[in-house]
Amino acid sequence: MSRFFSSRYDGLTPYEPGEQPQDQKYIKLNTNESPFPPSPKAVAAAREAAGRLQLYSDPDVRKLTRKLAEKFDVEPSNIIIGNGSDEILNFAFMAFCDEEVPAVFPDITYGFYPVFAEACGLQYVEMPLREDFSIDISDYFNAGGTVFIANPNAHTGVALSREQIEEIIRNNPDNVVVVDEAYVDFGAESCVDLINKYDNLLVIQTMSKSRSLAGARLGYGIANSQLITDMNTLRNSTNPYNINSMTMAAGEGVLEDEEYTAANCRAVMKNRDYTVNELKRLGFALTDSVGNFIFMKHPEIDGGYIYETMKSKGVLIRHFTKERICQYNRVTIGSRQQMERFIQTLEEIITAGGKK
Repeated sequence: MSRFFSSRYDGLTPYEPGEQPQDQKYIKLNTNESPFPPSPKAVAAAREAAGRLQLYSDPDVRKLTRKLAEKFDVEPSNIIIGNGSDEILNFAFMAFCDEEVPAVFPDITYGFYPVFAEACGLQYVEMPLREDFSIDISDYFNAGGTVFIANPNAHTGVALSREQIEEIIRNNPDNVVVVDEAYVDFGAESCVDLINKYDNLLVIQTMSKSRSLAGARLGYGIANSQLITDMNTLRNSTNPYNINSMTMAAGEGVLEDEEYTAANCRAVMKNRDYTVNELKRLGFALTDSVGNFIFMKHPEIDGGYIYETMKSKGVLIRHFTKERICQYNRVTIGSRQQMERFIQTLEEIITAGGKK
């Protein structure tokens, strides 16, 4: 750090993204990306937009906002679009938390939540998950702060039902409840329609996962128009041109190809079922994931050893060092060929004998 860096960030530990190797020598199953390329319609639209890059992008993102409003049967005023869902999350921490209103979220969840809180100088409360990594919804009743729930939960893939989410919203009438639905398209229930019933609900989704646009950086929030106005105040005070023209166009194109997205989601879920069955055959313990990933541990082989050995064999998965989950690895669901290679490599490790 330089001597000019503000002391307010002395204790800030940045979010650590998953490895992004540039040599592409790995089967990459570590950052929950789609194994499928973007829709051809998205690629064509982005290519066309590239010819107009001398002009600023639309700061109101009007065309894409209208398409999203039509998809979710809401008004354009109910939508904010961000540079990835991370930007929307950041706006939510900034807008709906302060010195008197802490952030409240699970102890095992998306790793950016505590980083956002610390970067904003906020207090936050981490609610322990149950032993099986499920959320006890009563922990969030009258939480006394802004609630952030990833559903399905990051790392574990465990989801709450729509009814359980509604119970949390109903029991926090004076605070915002943020539902982060980054992985909702792989088998969970969305709560978007509840924004018409509750003025304290913000639902956030992304095009990074099910719509194969992780590199484009495109996310959106859906909520009561007043919450959207709050966040747009912050967006327009920092970067009103936060979505570039090619990303905008790609988002519009992919929304015109919903069957492509649906087919890819079905393939991922089918490959997830295959992988879960194979892992159980090999003796792994798993959470009940409905994301595009699985969360696994072996009763006799160290999680860190599995990660390192898999990497040495050309298969990249995600390992976490937090004490409660240090024996687990998270594995993105890729193509069938990729998952067969993943299982084959695990069998090699088990046969060779690992360390515990």
